[in-house]
Amino acid sequence: MLRNRIIPSLLISNKRLVKTKKFKNPVYLGDPINAIKIFNEKQTDEIVVIDITASKNKQGPNFNLIEEICTECFMPIAYGGGINSIEHIQKLIQLGVEKVIIGETAFTNKVILKEAIAIFGSQSIVGMIDIKTTLFNKKPHVFIKNGKINTKKTPLEYALELQDLGVGELILQDITREGTRSGYPLDVITGISSKLEIPLIALGGAGSKADFTKAIQAGASAAAAGTLFTLQPPHDAVLIKYLTNEEIKSL
Repeated sequence: MLRNRIIPSLLISNKRLVKTKKFKNPVYLGDPINAIKIFNEKQTDEIVVIDITASKNKQGPNFNLIEEICTECFMPIAYGGGINSIEHIQKLIQLGVEKVIIGETAFTNKVILKEAIAIFGSQSIVGMIDIKTTLFNKKPHVFIKNGKINTKKTPLEYALELQDLGVGELILQDITREGTRSGYPLDVITGISSKLEIPLIALGGAGSKADFTKAIQAGASAAAAGTLFTLQPPHDAVLIKYLTNEEIKSL
């Protein structure tokens, strides 16, 4: 029986490990390198690292920090943030990043996306889909620019578009649920995964182990979480944790 993929997702802001809620109000958690070391000790299968300020501030990836992370990381790492050129992707892979997550650039510059897939292969390129439901849009749409710009595309429409372009995997992140522990958008996951031929990772909203099970039953190939693995209730104390082998097998 294949082991379910449960993936910690770490957010970086100005070289610091942070956690947000609905993409707002980043809370400082500590040194990202220390978090990586703890996840090593817990024998985590893979990890996602996203720099949330790199694109916002129109900066490229912080290669010095990424090199340090890759040096310490004993598990496959997927990195996203500030990537807007083939040179960025090449450098990341050279440093040891296994999968490169492309968000805004995948929407605004499909030439780069297609070239990256042609050069590095579909297995190395992950498409990030940020979705949000607003008072004006009762159904979720795809957003870019850290959730500020509505692309008017539905999650399914954009997921199929990225699949057709050749990305090897997708991350579906629900902005309205991110950091809230309110559960994944199961209906959206089901609607997309039933039409996809590539893996879909659910991100945003996990509040318990049961949420992982629900996401996988809804059709997600993997479930990722940030808050659940870094902030512990009832007072959101900083504590890095992960599931045991037995817990993952029981999902």
